[in-house]
Order: sequence, then C-alpha cells, then structure tokens
Amino acid sequence: MATNPRIGPVERATGRTWDEWLQFMDGIGAADLDHGQIALRVHEELGDSFEQRGWWAQSVTVAYEQHIGRRIPGQRSDGTFQCSVSRATSLGMTELMERWRAFADGDAAVQEVLAGGDLKVSGTDRRLTWRTRAVDGSSIVVTSEPKGNGTASLVATQIGVPTLEANDEARGRWTAIVERFLSDVRPAR
Repeated sequence: MATNPRIGPVERATGRTWDEWLQFMDGIGAADLDHGQIALRVHEELGDSFEQRGWWAQSVTVAYEQHIGRRIPGQRSDGTFQCSVSRATSLGMTELMERWRAFADGDAAVQEVLAGGDLKVSGTDRRLTWRTRAVDGSSIVVTSEPKGNGTASLVATQIGVPTLEANDEARGRWTAIVERFLSDVRPAR
C-alpha cells in the first residue's frame, strides 16, 4: 500500500505522529462517524490556539477517511470528485482575471465544457473568482490568487465531478486549457 502524501504534512503541522492520530480516531469511534462529525472532533482536539485549525482538521479527517478506505484521493465526502490545476504567472491578480475572462469567452475548449447561463465573477483583496456550471452538473471555479511579490496564480478547479474517470479527464482538460492560456498571456521579454 502506498503511503498517503497527506500524512507527512499532517504530522509536521500538528506535532503528532500518524499512529497518535489513529489512536485518537479509535478513541472517538471515528469509523462510525460521518465526515463532519470527525472533522468537528479533530477541530476541538486541535484547540483554539492552533493556527489554521479548520484547514488542518479537514486534512486530518480526509487522510483518515482515505486510510480506512472510505474515500480515495480526489474524492469528496459526498462521493463526487474534485481536481485543480494551479500555475503561477507574472501578472497581477486583476490583470490575470481580466485576461482569463477574455480567453475563456473565446476558447472553444472552455466553452465546450460550460453549461451556459449563470456565470459569476466576484472578488476580494484575497482572490478574484470566476464560477459557472459544467455540462455534467459539476461546478467550475477559476481563481486569481495574489502572491507575495505582486504577481498572481491561476487556479482552475472542477468540483462535483461524478466519477474518478471523469475527474481524470477533467484534470487533463484543465491542464491543457491552463497551459494554452498561459502561453497566450506570458509577456514578451
């Protein structure tokens, strides 16, 4: 059995070994709890002073669910799948989203996957988000997220993909789309 890549970061961040987390899970009867119940108990266990405890509670819970075979990598607690493709760019957050919107409007591969209709763009100082529905009923979320040096990363995520096979296809499709987009936006040197 391959080692779950989530375990090392969980151990480093929480200061507990995986065996200690498994003992905790046994102690709370986690195998009989749903995802939300486990995450809540882990959240409480991490305590108020633990930085990013919500995120780490989810990470511990997902690693445990994968450990016991309740879900496989990429699978969400509702049984659907999610994939993301992320690339750093030399553009600022606003310019990156503006260029993504123009690209997406004219790109046949992007348009082919969209269900049409309800496209929303929103933003904060932490990220700009472009979201819509795919033809298979899943959600597509593309974000422009700032980096510390004034540049931004583009993150394309498809959420709620119905099968592992469809998720693998979606990851390949979004990798190709993002790479094609970046080849268009890289400034000349």
